[in-house]
Amino acid sequence: MAGWWRALLRTARRHPWPTNVLLYGALFSTGDALQQRLSGGPADWQQTRCVATVTMTFHANFIYVWQRLLEHAFPGRTPRAILTKLLYDQGVGMPVVCSAFYVGMSILQGKDDIFLDLKQKFWNTYKSGLMYWPFVQLTNFILVPLQWRTAYSGLFALLWATFICYSQQSGDGTFRSAYTVLRPQEANAVERPPET
Repeated sequence: MAGWWRALLRTARRHPWPTNVLLYGALFSTGDALQQRLSGGPADWQQTRCVATVTMTFHANFIYVWQRLLEHAFPGRTPRAILTKLLYDQGVGMPVVCSAFYVGMSILQGKDDIFLDLKQKFWNTYKSGLMYWPFVQLTNFILVPLQWRTAYSGLFALLWATFICYSQQSGDGTFRSAYTVLRPQEANAVERPPET
């Protein structure tokens, strides 16, 4: 295991872009597979391929470049630099990534209105993201070296992917709708009044 870890570190130093993109994409796609597993249905590998395609072609690359642009524009770890990066990340970066996910998935799934999911779920998803991503990115900007920031985001994107993939398929972009996947018995009790 230690040899594998050293090899990963060497590869990341020599080839930071593809290493970060591949790690982020693999973690995000795993989140989709986890979401399917938690939903209890059969594995939909076509869905996971679509998620991997959107993630590898856009998300991971955007985040890799975005992290470097933020660091170049606001270098360092002073409180002011960190807060500025955080505000730009949540105010500009997150809406771009969220929009690209919904539109990209709609295109790959061949939906007639590729903007329908975006129109219906964007604001709920964005507000849900504001309860999660600022804390992740705060630690990212403070503790993580620039060459690992995309992979670090990918680690937390695994959990986020379980949420956003569920939202894209059958949720409404809120944590409450995703909670029903984790607690189906409680959701059924809420939906059906007790029999008398």
